[in-house]
Amino acid sequence: MGNTAIQDQAPERTAPPKAPSRPSAGVLLAVCIVLIGLNLRTVFSSFSAILPEITEASGMPPALVSVLTTGPVLLLGLVAPAAPALARKLGIERTILAAVGVLTAGLAVRGTGDFTAMAAGTIAAGAGIGVVNVLLPTLVKRDFQHRLGLMSGLYTGSICAAAALGAGFTQPLLQATGSWQNALAFWTLPAALVVLLFAPLALRRGRTPGTAQADAGPSVWRSALAWQITGFMALQAMMSFSVFAWLAPILRERGIDGAMAGYVVAGSIVVQVLGSFLAPPLAARLPSQGWLNAFIALLTGAGFALTILGPLDLIWVWAVMLGVGQGSLTALALTMIVLRTHDAGTAARLSGMMQCIGYGVGSSGTLLVGILHTSSGSFTPAAVMFMGIGIAAAFTGFLAGRARFVGGSRQD
Repeated sequence: MGNTAIQDQAPERTAPPKAPSRPSAGVLLAVCIVLIGLNLRTVFSSFSAILPEITEASGMPPALVSVLTTGPVLLLGLVAPAAPALARKLGIERTILAAVGVLTAGLAVRGTGDFTAMAAGTIAAGAGIGVVNVLLPTLVKRDFQHRLGLMSGLYTGSICAAAALGAGFTQPLLQATGSWQNALAFWTLPAALVVLLFAPLALRRGRTPGTAQADAGPSVWRSALAWQITGFMALQAMMSFSVFAWLAPILRERGIDGAMAGYVVAGSIVVQVLGSFLAPPLAARLPSQGWLNAFIALLTGAGFALTILGPLDLIWVWAVMLGVGQGSLTALALTMIVLRTHDAGTAARLSGMMQCIGYGVGSSGTLLVGILHTSSGSFTPAAVMFMGIGIAAAFTGFLAGRARFVGGSRQD
């Protein structure tokens, strides 16, 4: 007989998922998922919010700035393939707990202000986030089948809220403490609090039957639909992390002072939270998300370009436009993991693949913006790049949102 291959199947009728037998345990886990999400983007947005002050006060070399903006995003992709295997050994909850511990330690080390420590701490934080990024959707798929849209909205919304917190509060922390080191170190505290709150639950649960499925089953790397979802993820990540790293510097170069730039960035990201809450439940109600994905991708690309090129007196309009688009786009990309798979094992493998490639490629966005700005002395080429990325994301998002599933039966 011929070689086997994964089929991207049309939806098939399955038995209705069951809710957790202990509602109180489910609520506690849901709360922990949201609190963990609230710590997954502060490492990015807090640094960019006070980047001019850091470079002026410390004389930080441009090469280190590139490491601190691009390095953690690259780590998100590099560690992603290891997450399912770690979860199979330790259990999903215990692996997430360990990763959040690494994130907390990285944030603490970054706050010392020593250049070497900053690089090491930021990279460690990126590695911890990379593991959690892969496993949170798997946890939602495993334990919240009866509330996929709601839980996807809650955890993606909390991730966007984390970015808003870092962007909006780091500048005031700098002004209040007079120290950029203290402003960065502050973000260790909420991460450490989550470790303390989540530890009892994680240590009690250990390994579960769903964990053992994480590496089982056919490879998603041969699935065309998996690659389309991965492409969608990569293109949205190029824009998403560029927002965290460069939106504040873009606004400040356009003549907006540091405090106001922080408010605009935070406002845009607060709107992201709204988009990320609303998009997953809407997507879960639709049999196909293709047109929704395409529209949101175009909205995001246009919003980013207009923050660079549009009239400055309408900057809040462009910031809100970008926020609605980027929040919804990030949420939709992550929601594809749970909507386009049948089980937690396939979701874990797809999540590892799309975040490995997605964040690996996505890290190039922040780097390309820096290269284009350095070579041209302007952010205008970046605006053109983002319009192109938005169009490409619309195409891949349309394909990724078709009413089909990754995985399924093998055929000869």
